[in-house]
Amino acid sequence: MCYDISFSTKYEMVTKYVPDLVVDPQVNFDYDTSIHVVAQSYMKKPIIYRENGVNHMKMFEWGVIADYMKTPELVKKSRQWMCNAQSEKILGDKKSYWRRIRKQRCIIPVDAFFEHREVKGIKNKIPYLIKQKDRPLFGLLGLYAYSPIPDVETGEVTGTFTVITRKANSVMEQIHNGGPNAGRMPLLVPYEMELKWLQEDLTDEEIQEILDYEMPSEELEYHPVYTIRTTKPRPDSKGKLEPFEWPDLPPLGVDSAEQTLF
Repeated sequence: MCYDISFSTKYEMVTKYVPDLVVDPQVNFDYDTSIHVVAQSYMKKPIIYRENGVNHMKMFEWGVIADYMKTPELVKKSRQWMCNAQSEKILGDKKSYWRRIRKQRCIIPVDAFFEHREVKGIKNKIPYLIKQKDRPLFGLLGLYAYSPIPDVETGEVTGTFTVITRKANSVMEQIHNGGPNAGRMPLLVPYEMELKWLQEDLTDEEIQEILDYEMPSEELEYHPVYTIRTTKPRPDSKGKLEPFEWPDLPPLGVDSAEQTLF
């Protein structure tokens, strides 16, 4: 799963990220709120997609509202499961909704994402910040769709997106080691492949080639941070993205704090 991301980069960096990018005037860079974005908050986040040969950046809500969610009740019931899309279902499951929208591809610019690690003997899960080495800004691959329910006040149709996940590489498997979606990670690819993902004329074979890519563990950098889903300040008064020293935290690959005591 990928339910926590960070987008605290500078505006100028994003505009240089994708060639000939047309930025919607309503794009808002609120660094205070986007330093940590939670999927099920359904907040708006800049995404990049290509339409009629032009790269656009607009504000879309995280969490796809599918075309079959035609009432507010259906949206409330089902949207929570639409923040991630498993890469295996995009082409591998002919009945999958994700297959139907596979041509609606986007990238979600971020500077980091978070994942949680379970350690026996430590009550709370340990959050880790993960990013690509030597890339202060990179993209998570995604899909987008428009809500079938227009806004009751403006009549506008909301754009929504999902983040694609895949089987974890060796280091992410050790970090994301618990819960019903353990052993998964966002689909990360090199910069050139991110740009290819935006191309409008990709064949299914080319899409599958990108979906099959596994980011090598050595291309990632990561460190534990303090609990991210809280409004309480850190006990060390440092920023949310900075490393945090958790007592008795064993090295990756050791899933019990008790093993480090002997």
